[in-house]
Amino acid sequence: MIQSVAFIGLGAMGYRMAAHLPKYFDSVYVWNRNFDKAKQHAAEYGTQAVELNQAVQADVIFSCLPTSADVEALVSTLSIKSGSIWVDCTSGVPESAQKLASALKAQNIDYLDAPVSGQTIGAENATLTVMAGGNAEAFEKALPAMQAVGKLIKHVGASGAGFAVKAVNNMLMAVNLCAAAEGALTLKAHGVNLTEALDCINASSGKSNATETILPQRVINRTFPLTFALPLLAKDTGIAVDLVRQAKLSAPIIGLTQSLIQAASDTAAPNSDFSTAVKMYESWSKITIE
Repeated sequence: MIQSVAFIGLGAMGYRMAAHLPKYFDSVYVWNRNFDKAKQHAAEYGTQAVELNQAVQADVIFSCLPTSADVEALVSTLSIKSGSIWVDCTSGVPESAQKLASALKAQNIDYLDAPVSGQTIGAENATLTVMAGGNAEAFEKALPAMQAVGKLIKHVGASGAGFAVKAVNNMLMAVNLCAAAEGALTLKAHGVNLTEALDCINASSGKSNATETILPQRVINRTFPLTFALPLLAKDTGIAVDLVRQAKLSAPIIGLTQSLIQAASDTAAPNSDFSTAVKMYESWSKITIE
């Protein structure tokens, strides 16, 4: 039985995810590099802001950091509770998951790579999708904690599988975003009403998350709310390309899309939402998607 849970990394996703844990567990520890944010979380949600060494004495330890390198650096400095389960919700690198799982298993600690999807609204509503890789028995033990933050929770394979699914998922989203931007610009160039056109597309075979939500709710209304940073999408598409290369496959669409997303990230303003990738297309065509 899980008696204590910790959450390390209170960014846009982690802050909201950790908020659900006190509803199910008596002891919930939170830690963030900016410790004032941990104190704020404790005051707001009834968690306990603690030092990092105390946080990793919990039965289940969540982490949600920008990169696998951040997680590796953190883990290397810690004395983690024997018998605990580390659930890493970072959108990370499969090879890093395998490395961490092996290193932690030698200390009697299970590691699950368990990235999430659903953006900040999913984190706020505890409706995230969790795709977990690692030991199946550890997955079952940690499942009650993951159920506090997610709705669809799947064990997708051995260590690294969760990160692989997340990278490919985000790559597919990027492919759809690029295609939708190109399609919208083509229609706009021909004088088509984009709002009405999207209604037609979304009732037809061309629909995708990009046409149903990203364009209408972020681009056409020109709001571009920051929920998932464009550099993080570029990182994830890069992981997907690495997976293709490692498998020695031919995937030209994935390769081209990664180049486009990376170029958009390189030219975007700092802290831009992933949806601002369409602005690169707009700059090329001198047409605005609105």
